Amino acid sequence: MTISHTRRGLLIILSSPSGAGKSTLANRLMGWDDTLSFSVSATTRAPRKGEVDGREYYFRTKPEFQQMVKNDEMLEHAEVFGNLYGSPKAPVEAAISQGRDVLFDIDWQGGQQIVNSVLKNAVVSVFILPPSIPELARRLTERGQDSAEVIAGRMTKSQSEISHWAEYDYVLVNDDIDACEARLKTILQAERLKRTRRPSLLEHVRKLDQEFKDLTT
Repeated sequence: MTISHTRRGLLIILSSPSGAGKSTLANRLMGWDDTLSFSVSATTRAPRKGEVDGREYYFRTKPEFQQMVKNDEMLEHAEVFGNLYGSPKAPVEAAISQGRDVLFDIDWQGGQQIVNSVLKNAVVSVFILPPSIPELARRLTERGQDSAEVIAGRMTKSQSEISHWAEYDYVLVNDDIDACEARLKTILQAERLKRTRRPSLLEHVRKLDQEFKDLTT
């Protein structure tokens, strides 16, 4: 796909409880449309095996992170499972102004901060629900990233996270990853075509008006 400079960029928020599939869907969207930019978050948690600073996350110490917040360099930030996470503001603002879409894989706390930020008019928010709680637990266990204690904590937190589903523009049930991906793409394509996101239409309509006038002269 090619980047359109005739519309404003979108700020796409994907949220879900851990294990519901938002990261998989985010990766699939990035593979489908190489013009999408993925918002790389900053975090104070330690890197996992294979993670690289600046690719998966910007890994920062707690004092460094807190200084970024103090300097108003974060679009959103929150504490999750004892670690700080946040989205640096500057690269997002630059992308949106250039007509490029930015994808966020964040929790509801960060999503709400962005919805209430200066970039709120660019936001398209999507919440991903699991088909069932037993299925959510199975996915968390089978991905093999966390200890049993951490999984139990994520399951406890999932009820609170799911309670925020109605705060989103769109809500999808991820009972089939391919079908959910297709629905997500449909949402993105429709949002890109909204009149309010395409300022170039005004110039086109003015051109049509002039052509009407030319026909009568």
